[in-house]
Amino acid sequence: LALALALPSLALENGLARTPPMGWMSWERFRCNVDCQADPRNCISEQLFFEMADRLAEDGWRELGYKYINIDDCWSAKQRDAAGQLVPDPKRFPSGIKALADYVHARGLKLGIYGDLGIFTCGGYPGTMLEHVKQDAQTFAAWGVDMLKLDGCYSSAEEQRKGYPEMARALNATGRPIVYSCSWPAYQGGLPPEVNYTILAEICNLWRNYDDIQDSWDSVLSILDWFFTNQDVLQPAAGPGHWNDPDMLIIGNFGLSYEQSRSQMALWTVMAAPLLMSTDLRTISPGAKEILQNRLMIQINQDPLGIQGRRIVKEKSHIEVFLRPLSQAASALVFFSRRTDMPFRYTTSLAKLHFPEDAVYEVQDVYVGKIIGALKTADNFSVIINPSGVVMWYLRPMALPVQ
Repeated sequence: LALALALPSLALENGLARTPPMGWMSWERFRCNVDCQADPRNCISEQLFFEMADRLAEDGWRELGYKYINIDDCWSAKQRDAAGQLVPDPKRFPSGIKALADYVHARGLKLGIYGDLGIFTCGGYPGTMLEHVKQDAQTFAAWGVDMLKLDGCYSSAEEQRKGYPEMARALNATGRPIVYSCSWPAYQGGLPPEVNYTILAEICNLWRNYDDIQDSWDSVLSILDWFFTNQDVLQPAAGPGHWNDPDMLIIGNFGLSYEQSRSQMALWTVMAAPLLMSTDLRTISPGAKEILQNRLMIQINQDPLGIQGRRIVKEKSHIEVFLRPLSQAASALVFFSRRTDMPFRYTTSLAKLHFPEDAVYEVQDVYVGKIIGALKTADNFSVIINPSGVVMWYLRPMALPVQ
């Protein structure tokens, strides 16, 4: 009862992240590269963020919803200043974070920053101990920050239990709208009873549940396996203002083939996941850019109902089917092949996928754009899915059965 009574004071209700946040994040591609003498183009410095902001603003990303430019770990000086305040590294961020935020805002974008609830950040920079929570929230707000990712290295379960809700209150108290991304569940194994998703959704706008993504297909598959094995717990926790975060999009880097890149985009979209790219937007290939800028895909990801999709079929043939319900009785279907041999012809019907009887749908292939008119629930159809690839459909009802 005491916990139930305490809940309203935890509530975030900041009105933010009503759809999954979209943008760019430094970590997966640029990590903690702080050697600006040897590698000025790729080190964590204000220059990198100025250049990525220009790319988001000028290369068609911003108009599609990619608004956040997020600084990850290793941005700060190695010590707090005399007043106990976090300060950016003076060599790598000589203009300061406020100037960077102003630059980003002038381009119609928003700035995200990284903190860590602990003695140190994961990269060994000053962390946010409990006594610094209020001060750091005020610092970020004064700088004009729009999103905070709060990691959990070098902190105990008890410190996390106190600190994550404390930071939610401190951010709210600044009066500045700041989207709050928590790594809390990832440090507690991601599942009940250690993680209470009802309480988490009251505290955070999005949260990391599981391991960091690496630049490999194995990493993407391990994340998918964990999320869909545990979908009964995770799926109900997501919705407008509070999202499961399977981590960054690695499309455009080195580890995924073209088919695998299309698969990551489709499956993250069906999961209602934040779309935070971590790639070099200055050199991205046309193929990777086309996947990330697919308008229909983004429309599905940003669906206002905010329902996370589920895996509904797992075949012996290593074909899996995922379904996400969308607004206006529409749906997204993803047919995914875990095969590694050759393209596979998969035959099924909407009836087998539990669509309402006697309904008729207009189907659009999300990647190809082709429209199939008047598909009835009872009709058998076939899709040809490439190895480690997907076919993704957007289904709009043309006629629904009489209720």
